[in-house]
Amino acid sequence: MPPKSALAVVKETKIEDLLVTKTVNLHGKDPEAKRREILEYFDKSFSLYESLFECLNGDEAFYARANTLRHPLIFYYGHTAVLFINKLNVAKLIDQRIDPKMESMLAIGVDEMSWDDLNEAHYDWPAPAEVKAYRDKTREIVRNFIKTCDITLPIGWDSPLWVIMLGIEHERIHLETSAVLIRELPLKYVKPHPVWSRMCEESGQAPQNELLPVKGGPLVLGKSRDNPYYGWDNEYGRFETKIEDFKASKYLVSNGEYLDFVKAGGYETREFWDEEGWNWVTYKKAEMPVYWRKEGDQYRYRSMLEEIDMPWDWPVDVNCLEARAFCKWKAKVTGKPIRLPTEPEWVKLRESLKTDQPDWKHAPGNINLEGDMSPCPVNRYEGPGGFFDIIGNVWQWTETPIDAYEGFEVHPVYDDFSTPTFDGKHNVFKGGCWVSTGNYAIKDSRYAFRRHFFQYSGIRYVEAGPLPEPQMNIYETNEEVARSIEFHYGPDNFGVPNFPLSCAQEILKQLKDQKTIKAMEMGCGAGRVSFELAKVFDRVDALDFSARLIQAPTNLQQKGIQRYVLKDEGEIPLFREIRIEDLGYQGVKDKILFAQADACNLIGKYKRYDLVFAGNLIEHLYDPAKFLQDIRTRINPGGLLILTSTYNWNEEITPRDKWLGGFKAKTGENYTTLEGIREKLAPEFEPVGEPKDIPFVLRETSREHRHGLAQFSVWRKKES
Repeated sequence: MPPKSALAVVKETKIEDLLVTKTVNLHGKDPEAKRREILEYFDKSFSLYESLFECLNGDEAFYARANTLRHPLIFYYGHTAVLFINKLNVAKLIDQRIDPKMESMLAIGVDEMSWDDLNEAHYDWPAPAEVKAYRDKTREIVRNFIKTCDITLPIGWDSPLWVIMLGIEHERIHLETSAVLIRELPLKYVKPHPVWSRMCEESGQAPQNELLPVKGGPLVLGKSRDNPYYGWDNEYGRFETKIEDFKASKYLVSNGEYLDFVKAGGYETREFWDEEGWNWVTYKKAEMPVYWRKEGDQYRYRSMLEEIDMPWDWPVDVNCLEARAFCKWKAKVTGKPIRLPTEPEWVKLRESLKTDQPDWKHAPGNINLEGDMSPCPVNRYEGPGGFFDIIGNVWQWTETPIDAYEGFEVHPVYDDFSTPTFDGKHNVFKGGCWVSTGNYAIKDSRYAFRRHFFQYSGIRYVEAGPLPEPQMNIYETNEEVARSIEFHYGPDNFGVPNFPLSCAQEILKQLKDQKTIKAMEMGCGAGRVSFELAKVFDRVDALDFSARLIQAPTNLQQKGIQRYVLKDEGEIPLFREIRIEDLGYQGVKDKILFAQADACNLIGKYKRYDLVFAGNLIEHLYDPAKFLQDIRTRINPGGLLILTSTYNWNEEITPRDKWLGGFKAKTGENYTTLEGIREKLAPEFEPVGEPKDIPFVLRETSREHRHGLAQFSVWRKKES
């Protein structure tokens, strides 16, 4: 017997039962009842997703490029099934493949960097029937896994069924994004469907918008691991803030309200757009929202499956760049400080709504597929405080670039879900839309898209004070910088202690009778030694030629956190995070000045030091003798100059005639770098004790490390 189509499944099930599902509470007392609940949630999600693709009119529609920044829909048809198989294998919960070629081809979507990043790659896409057969096999494997896997309650990050919930909620994300791509197809490629054609039939004139007050106050964002509902990694952690009183628009911005912006020449007026937005407008030659079409003097509106007369009282669908421009225009014409809300401001408004999916009996907005299969009038769903559409209808853009909360951890099974978006280029939008279901529809959900991205997303504006300075904790991805951070703050390797920490410990042993007022670390890199010196010295100047390198300790000092990405093997990344409180530097951080400087050309203010440390620096200078000649004038009598070096001279960095040693002298004898240092520092400096070797291990990948020895030497400036 051939497998049943999604439509056949739909016909056998009450449509409302298929549509109106709630994300699963992962706590409880009856494991077998929870197993059955998750199995039902999986089946309904899988069937609902397939029913969406039955809106496509013929196989050709699967390959039409609805959006040049996205794959054709054939990719998304199979992608969600492939993820189940791939992630179950990654988690080592199954050892089974269906079609390795398809599991590779349909695994990774397009993450374009900008609106002109056209994806012109050619793929040997499978036929829709092949993908459907793959999906049928996936359904069988996943159903069997759910029925037979170990289950204990509550279901948490490490539970086998967490991976199943990951796959289900991932599919519900693509239920929405695929609906957007279908909306962008030419009408010839779509057809009516008993589930998806029930769009809103009500429209009229747009209501007059107004600003209503929202009470501010303290706010805590983020959820804990014991939260009973599935969440993506960026939802967890904690962020505390305080919100000032503000005003927010009563309604979402309607097509009618947005028309005033269009008629005012909003798309032709540079002052309303930031640089990113203006570049997008001029590249796209945009004149109105992408889902509008002008026919003579009349405007038409493209819904998912048809084109209709413009519903002026429905919310406008725009990207974040357009939403920002509209707010700038609104601010100019009203004389009020109008802008998009921040994520915390939006959450403060959301707090007035005391219910959440899955607890509500009926959705308090056009969301979770409980309303129309399209947006609807902005004055239909009234909530607390006189606000309409607090959730649902269309997403609401915010000014907040997404970032992790304190305590963020990457889930090992899906380690690249959130971290690629922590780049300052993905803005949070909140509230969900008519087709947002599952995790998408809960209060704690956090999603962010590039600012030129189109979704069912619109505008709620606020009258509020200036935007706070963005505090992004972006992952450092530059390999050199990430290796430096790991070298300074990473663990011991192969029994070899952390090198900067070892250096700091040796330095502190030299300070028995020394003044400890002011120290310098020249070539501080990621700054570990400077933090250690600040435990003893009143002030530390931490200098490095690379502004990029000192950004890491600066982030620790100012934000208390630094994230970075290491190479595990090949293209597989490892995500790391260091926190100042874990390192014990919270009490000394303000003693340090991190600054960019050239060791061979220091400005005059850097002087009167009781200690200067230059760790593995001289072999990386273009003129190390000039550095030594200069630095000795900046050290107080009785002060110390401490050096470490591998003496590994490289002509590409230091010209041969600038080497301090490591060559044959004119006498024909070997002339070491230590001898060269002694000569350059004499007669003002004398050595203290004998040099010693300090080992180090520099990590390249998880299985490749470089071992070395640096000679540690101490020089005291003679009293005058």
